[in-house]
Amino acid sequence: MYRLPEPIRQAIEAGRAPSPPQVLLRLLQMVDDDCTTIAELARLVEQDPGLCTRVLTAANSPAIRRGGQLRSIESCLVALGTRLVRSIATCLSVQSLFDERSANRVVDLAGFWTHSLLAAELSRSLAAATGYARPDEAYLAGLLHDVGELILLSAIGEPYLQMLAMAGDEKALAELESGRFGAHHGEIGTWLADQWHLDSSFAYGILFHHLPGEQIITAGQLAQVVWIAHELACADTVPEELIEIAGEIFGNPLSQRLGAIRDQAAQRMCVIADAIGMTPDERPDGGSAAGLPRVLARVDRPVPEAGVRLATIIGDKALLQPLQENLFAIDSDTELLLALRESARILFELNHVAFLRLEPGDGRLTGKGIPGQPPLFGQLSLVPEVQRSVAVAAIVSDRVCSSFEDASANSLLDVQFARALNSSGLLCIPMSGRSRTTGVIVAGLSAGQHARLHRRWPCLANFGRIAGISLESWQEARSVGAQAEESASARFTRRSRRIAHEAGNPLTIIKGYLKILDGKLPPETGARQELAILSEEIERVASILRRLSELPDLSADAHAVDICELVRELLLLYRAALFDGRGIALETVMPAEAIRINCDRDSLKQILVNLWKNASEALSSGHRLRLTITDDILHQGQRFAELRLEDNGPGMSEETISALHRPGSARIGGPRGMGLSIVGSLAQRLGVPVSCRSKPGVGTMMSFLLPTATFAETRDSTEIAPR
Repeated sequence: MYRLPEPIRQAIEAGRAPSPPQVLLRLLQMVDDDCTTIAELARLVEQDPGLCTRVLTAANSPAIRRGGQLRSIESCLVALGTRLVRSIATCLSVQSLFDERSANRVVDLAGFWTHSLLAAELSRSLAAATGYARPDEAYLAGLLHDVGELILLSAIGEPYLQMLAMAGDEKALAELESGRFGAHHGEIGTWLADQWHLDSSFAYGILFHHLPGEQIITAGQLAQVVWIAHELACADTVPEELIEIAGEIFGNPLSQRLGAIRDQAAQRMCVIADAIGMTPDERPDGGSAAGLPRVLARVDRPVPEAGVRLATIIGDKALLQPLQENLFAIDSDTELLLALRESARILFELNHVAFLRLEPGDGRLTGKGIPGQPPLFGQLSLVPEVQRSVAVAAIVSDRVCSSFEDASANSLLDVQFARALNSSGLLCIPMSGRSRTTGVIVAGLSAGQHARLHRRWPCLANFGRIAGISLESWQEARSVGAQAEESASARFTRRSRRIAHEAGNPLTIIKGYLKILDGKLPPETGARQELAILSEEIERVASILRRLSELPDLSADAHAVDICELVRELLLLYRAALFDGRGIALETVMPAEAIRINCDRDSLKQILVNLWKNASEALSSGHRLRLTITDDILHQGQRFAELRLEDNGPGMSEETISALHRPGSARIGGPRGMGLSIVGSLAQRLGVPVSCRSKPGVGTMMSFLLPTATFAETRDSTEIAPR
């Protein structure tokens, strides 16, 4: 975690990265268009470091992120959803609108935006050319490499404006920043990357972009890519020294193409800049000072056309009306509270926010079950007595309360709240609905913030009322929905029983005919085994019908299953239809002896059939599928048998693979994702570790570790089925 001098850290925590109104206007239009795709939305958001900051922060928050960190803007937007993105954009638009209404505009950021876009385009091109695994991550690192300048501009104000006026180029600016603040804008951007929980390679790409060339040679690949992109973006021509450094890092063929790469990236940057309303005369001509925010004279300037259009959208509405419209469209209380938290951050600069809900039954205050806030709030259950806390005082009095002016601030509970929210005081906003109070917003507050926000008390009270009405409406809708769901469930149960009964009759008849046929066959015929397997499969289908596609319950006592024999039995039924008949070469490699595992037999069948059906649909004639079973695998001190499937097909997307680890995600990745979701759910219930590796155009490998029933004996013989 990168550490900054304490005074500068406190200053930048309250800073905001401003956003050009052209981007915000286009974003508002796109999220309201049902035809807009996530990819199109991501391309627009990637053009604006201010929006990137908000999207990254929200998507990687504990309430949203599940599993690994979200590195690309597209994955962040998928995690957030368009409604929450619209909420963030609306709040930023409101803030931008107030900034544009200021008569004295003293800074022109057009050069900053175009320099950042050019560095981003160059970073992505260089990453792709050098084989970096995540070009989109390189784009984001290039886009945000100078974001520290915006934070300093917002947080420090006039002293930083003077510094910008003195600096001739970025190198001189970094030296001035280090001398005055003890940290330059690259270090501040690195600190922010740490706050966003991005990995170290991303942070180093921001931190190292002002290092000398002889030092960057020893850095990681992403840092080298961003460094060269930054140098190219700052130069009119490609200097020989840069070609030599690039040649030493990436090799001569690429270093000789730097000029062409720069020209192509500049063309793409110009297209993007023109699309969002930055006309050519607004962009700097280049040179050493390109990319710095430019200080203008303190004169009145007309609001740009984009600002006028933005004002048309929002200007005649009350400040919080767009937020209210967005909150009413949200589908869950978790998403609603997350939108409120982000709105409080943007509109009022409240960076540490928690919620306490007022339970309608016993009237107690609690934060239990609310994600993304300190554990203390989830452990509380308070009786609303004024002397207990300033949070309770806000509810009882139905007004905004602060620990800097309320006597109840002496409560030890308030001290705990403030400490949990990393602040010296509290701001508490009651969430008052139409008919009842639903809870209270508890925000960390410093003395300086209290002085700035005190005049906005009425606006904060309106914010709380909108939150309360939205939460109350959602709770009422959930109650109505639960009643409707219960009624629908009862109807479904009755219908499912009738269907199971009707479908069971012909299956019973078929089983009877199979038994008669078995009795008529000569004892020595080999078809009797196939009939037995077919009869067993009919019984399994009947069992599934009775449960109407629910995942089978595991038996209380697991019993040993010979996985090799099970695979052979299923191949007798499915090989011809799924593989041989489609021209797919199937190879099986497994021991001749039994490998006994402790797993539910029917669940294993369902896993195998789903995997084979997925493979059959994904592969084409000429492709190969290899199925391997091995035992004596040691994993975390226990012995397993491994079931491995490998193919040379088209591969799967990361979104489709994610269905393995997101049980019930039927809509992920289409039909194939549905099959993987069922496989993942069953594997999770069986306690079977699953791993998957897939590369487009190369193929897919999936591995399942099945717990063995006993220590397997050493086996020498192996059979390989013909292709």
